[in-house]
Amino acid sequence: MTRRLAPLILAATLLTGCGFHLRNALNLPANLGPVRVLASDPYSALAEDLANGLARAGAQAAAADASEGVATLQVVSEQWADTAISHDQFGRAQEFTLRYAVIFSMRRADDSVVVPQQAVELGRDYLASPVDSIGKASERELLVRELRRDMAAAILRRVDAASKPAAVAQ
Repeated sequence: MTRRLAPLILAATLLTGCGFHLRNALNLPANLGPVRVLASDPYSALAEDLANGLARAGAQAAAADASEGVATLQVVSEQWADTAISHDQFGRAQEFTLRYAVIFSMRRADDSVVVPQQAVELGRDYLASPVDSIGKASERELLVRELRRDMAAAILRRVDAASKPAAVAQ
């Protein structure tokens, strides 16, 4: 029993000693009010993920037709790119990098900037056998969903970081 418990206690001690801690929940500015997510594509899955994440963080959803007194998280653009990074002996691409870039900004209801316009780019590498086109498409679709989820989390973390008061220099 103690032989099993000793490594666990050692790991817990090392993790606390190195400064490891879980991320806190997303904190939005208290004076933010209702939030609307705008995207260039009205059917954007990223905009839906962002709206859901904001709702989980306690933000009030703004009415679709409301424009006054509403904070806005605007997704200016979304771009996807596939780049071949290796080829087989016949010149067919076998390995790809899937890149996802988003430009966004966030403003309060009074039009003051919460998060200035900025870009976030994520990427993943994947193998795609030239003879297995079905597997290639399904793996890529899985990566698209993962990247979209990760992008929403990255944007919400930036909103959270921007809403925290600046640390006082000592």
